[in-house]
This record gives sequence, C-alpha cells and structure tokens, in this order.
Amino acid sequence: MSKKFRSKLFRVAVEGATTDGREIQRSWIEDMAATYNRNTYGARLNCEHIKGLAPDSVFGSYGDVLSLEAKEVDIAGEKKLALFAQIEPTEALIALNKKGQKIYTSIEVQPNFAKTGKAYLVGLAVTDSPASLGTEALEFSAQKGTLANRKLHADNLFTAAEETELEFEEVDDTPSKVAGLFKKVSELLGKGKQTDEQFGELAETLEAIAKHSAEQAEALNAEKTARQRLETQLSTLSGDLASLKETLGNTQDHSQQQRPPVAGGDGVVLAQF
Repeated sequence: MSKKFRSKLFRVAVEGATTDGREIQRSWIEDMAATYNRNTYGARLNCEHIKGLAPDSVFGSYGDVLSLEAKEVDIAGEKKLALFAQIEPTEALIALNKKGQKIYTSIEVQPNFAKTGKAYLVGLAVTDSPASLGTEALEFSAQKGTLANRKLHADNLFTAAEETELEFEEVDDTPSKVAGLFKKVSELLGKGKQTDEQFGELAETLEAIAKHSAEQAEALNAEKTARQRLETQLSTLSGDLASLKETLGNTQDHSQQQRPPVAGGDGVVLAQF
C-alpha cells in the first residue's frame, strides 16, 4: 500500500517585497495561481534555494508543489493578495518540520515564463531566514553574489521568506483492486476483435471481479452481523445492570447495626427500626 503525505494550503508569498529590490506584483500572483501545472513545469522544494546534484545531499529535493491558489489576506489592516500552495513533502522535510527547522518559505518566480508574458512559480525553498532579514539577503543579491547564483534564470526573483505552518495529511494513492480489474477489462474490450487467448483472459478477469464483489459483500455482511451481535450484547448488559441496581436497592444491608427498640414507661415497645 502506497502511503503519502500532502499539506493543507499554506501561504508562501504576498504581493510586495522580494530579495533584490523588486516587488511581487499582484498580477504575478494571479498568473502563478492560474497557470501552474505540473505537466507544464513542476516546481520542486529545495533547501535555502540551493539545487543540489547528489540525491542524498542535504540540498536535494524535499518534495513537490502540487497546486497553487490566490487569496486576499489582511496584513496590518491592509488587504493584500497572497499565494497559497499545497505540497507533497518527502520524509526528510516532515522530519525537519517536526524538529522546528526550516519553518519559513520563499518562492522563486520567473516573471516571463517561456516568453508567455506571465509569471510562473519555478521553485519553493524552505529556509530559516525570516522576512525581517530580507534586507541582508538583498545586499548579496544586488552584488550578484550568493542568492543570484542560486537562481534558475538571471531574471528570476526570490520573495522575502514567509513564516509557514505546515499541516500534513496522510493520503492513500493505491488504486483499488476492483478499479484495476475494470481497467483491464476496458483494455481487453478496446482491442477490437479478440483472440481465443484474449477471450480467456477476459473471462478470468470478469470472474475475478465477481469473486472480489462476493468477498466484499461477505465482509460487509460479517461486519453487519458483528455489529448486531454487539448491540444485542450491550442491550442485554444494560438490562442486567438495571435489574441488579433494583435488586440491590431492595436488599437489606445486614451489616448495618439496627437501633434498639424504644420502650414506653410501662416497658411497651413504641417503635423499632
């Protein structure tokens, strides 16, 4: 069974400051949200905008950006357009996040992607440098230094790092058994005129589907029977408990000492408890 994790949408950029003096334009965020497609160009996650070559390096890939969305947010009483991302992280990124490391993100934007005139997200970095240190990064970038050498293209820009709250959800991408069988049937039927061998294979597949359906029905019936048995047992226990409480309530406690008889002046018992 294939188990993967995906994040909820989280904010990765806001219109405004970058690390090289330019500004993220509102239209760029709109473009990135509207045009992002992994089949066109899949943005990967990296550490500190460094794209390592060795797959086992700490600067290897930390996952993929699955989708983008643009939403307005309120920052210090001012409405701004923000870019939100959903990612599929590697185990290494999940481990880093649990340790409280690399809790900020910075995007790499190509303002004129493939000469389309539209901005596109080409990378997402996790970093420990918060937005307040953007001016320090600006000094390096303006001098064509450290950050400039990390860009995929000279015209690209990095945004000031945004604090990120990553929440991962486990997903199961394993196709169901019956879905695979139906796909096989479709493939066999789509081949046009079938040979005897293909007819035999088709019959075996249909038989497998019928068997799987019968097993599913049997499992559901067993679950239903077990649930009904449990409900009956709970009902019986509830009745027994009520009966026991009533019996105990009407049973004299012989360990409790009785009061002595109260006698009158002539020795006649007036009351006894």
